[in-house]
Formats: sequence, C-alpha cells, structure tokens
Amino acid sequence: MPRFMRLFLLGLLGLTLLFATVWGAMALWYRLPFDGALRTGVAAAFAGLGLATLWAVIRGRALRGMATFCLALAAVIWWWGTLTPPAEANWSPDVARQVTGEIKGDQLTLTDVRNFDWRTPQDFTPRWETRSYDLSQLQTVDLFMSYWAGPEMAHMIVSFGFADGAQIAWSVEVRRQVGGGFSPIADLFKTNTLVLVAADERDLVGTRTNARGEDVQLFRINTDPDTARALLLQYVEAANQLAAQPQWYNSLTSNCTTVVMTMIRTIVEDVPLDWRVLANGYLPEYAHDQGVLAAGYSTEELRERGSITAKAQAQGITQDYSALIREGVPAPAP
Repeated sequence: MPRFMRLFLLGLLGLTLLFATVWGAMALWYRLPFDGALRTGVAAAFAGLGLATLWAVIRGRALRGMATFCLALAAVIWWWGTLTPPAEANWSPDVARQVTGEIKGDQLTLTDVRNFDWRTPQDFTPRWETRSYDLSQLQTVDLFMSYWAGPEMAHMIVSFGFADGAQIAWSVEVRRQVGGGFSPIADLFKTNTLVLVAADERDLVGTRTNARGEDVQLFRINTDPDTARALLLQYVEAANQLAAQPQWYNSLTSNCTTVVMTMIRTIVEDVPLDWRVLANGYLPEYAHDQGVLAAGYSTEELRERGSITAKAQAQGITQDYSALIREGVPAPAP
C-alpha cells in the first residue's frame, strides 16, 4: 500500500476513534443512572480506553486494543438504543400538556391550547383551553424570531392567522421536568423530550417580549391559504404523533427550526439546505433569499420594522396584543 494511502487511512481511523471516544464518554456521563462519582468513573474509564487505543494507532499498532475498544463501544451503542423518551414525568407547568388536534372537514379542534398569563418567567397563571378554528378562513402565516443568545441563535415560532383576527401560534420546545433546564450540549444526549406547544400569541410571544424581555422580531410570510393550511395540518399531525409516541429533543437534529423545516419540505418541493438552518438566528436572511418575505425591503429593514419588544412592553399584554404588534410590520402583497 502506498505510504500516502496508509497515512490517510490511519488518520481517518484516528479521527473515528477520537469521535467515538468523545461521544461515548459524554453519553455515559450524561445518561448513566448513577451518582456523580460512579458516572464520572465509568465515563473516564471509557475515555481512557479510547485514548489508549488512539495512542496505539498513532504508534502504528492499530490492532492492539481495537478489539477491546470495539466491544466496549458496541456495548455503549446497544445501551444507548435502549433509552426511550418518557411519556409521563414531573413536567414543568408550561410544558405539562401536549396539544392534540382533530379535523372534521374545515373544522379544526385543538385540545390543550396554552393561554397562560405571564407576569415574570416564574410567576404565571396557568390556563389550558380547547379551541376550534375554521380552516376555510385561514389567511396568513407569520414568523417570530426570539433572540436569547446573541444574533446567531433564536427561538422560532410560527403563527397562523384567520379572517376573524384569531391567531394560533406554534412552538417546538424542550419538555423540561421540574428543576430541569435547557442545555445545548446536554440535549445532544437524550436529556429532554420534544413538545409541541400551540398557544395564544399573548402567551407564547408575550412571555418573550414582556416577561423575559427578549428581542423578538416579526416577519410576515408570503404564502397562499392552501400552503398555509397544509403547514398547519403538518403541525397538527406532528403534535398527535408526539402525544402517541414521545421523541427526544436534540439540539442539532430535532429542534425548533429543523422540525419545522422537515414539515415544510413535505409540502414544498424545493427547499434548499443551508447553514442558516443550524445558525437559525440568520433564518430571516435565508427566508428573504427564498422570496418568502415582504418584497421591496432589505432584511435589515424588515428586522428593524419587525422588532416588536419595545412596542409590546409599551402597550402591555392586552386583548388586542396580536393586532398591536403587527402595526407597521411590512406584509407581502396579497
């Protein structure tokens, strides 16, 4: 075998071993049901075995230790596959229920729509409702981007508007347990499950503009009622599936943006892959490039005119919250 090819294959093997070692150690550390010391010890032992095998590869003794490491890795992969997302747990109150929907003709009935009154992120009045919507009156789709960690990352909310002024907002979220939280690293390792929240905008958007004070930006989407209806029904189907079979949340593959993009790809043929789906803070630029935002404005102008937090805080969470936050926000031509 030529020397270059041999070095290339050894390098590829080394990188594979390094990735497997890091992944396996972190999976064990995050998910083993042991106390901190024992969990750390098992993860460290696996990491040590992987590094020892990697060192053997670097020294040109690739076969030494490979069998032991491969057996250990196979055991970790088998154990990893046995982890299933819980259907019942001591859920945080804001994600305690999974919305479900029933469709009869043009009538959509949603059960467990969230309509909380938020005073602070910790002080709220819970309220779950059953609501009905006439799908023949569906008119608009709007995108909310709530920036909580700089310009690169945001939380994505999609809201559907009806002819009578009703809005139903949808959010893909982490289903935390009481005392738990969100961690982009931990949630790569089956720490939390997914939940789809359907809520009144005064709840889902209002908690971010007023209770949390996040930078929330509103973008009106250029779409037709048939496509809007198809997307809304995708949300309902996904919600019903989650209610029947829970799924793990994953910071990279199953998050607030990738889940929605998967829905969109089922109803729109040409949705190009783009790095801005992962760095979703730049999703408005992606949408602008695809021609689905209001024409005649740059993304910067749409961001500025769609920035609603100051407006929402000045007006408060009133009954006409949805109409107030849309004042002055450019909408696509009919």
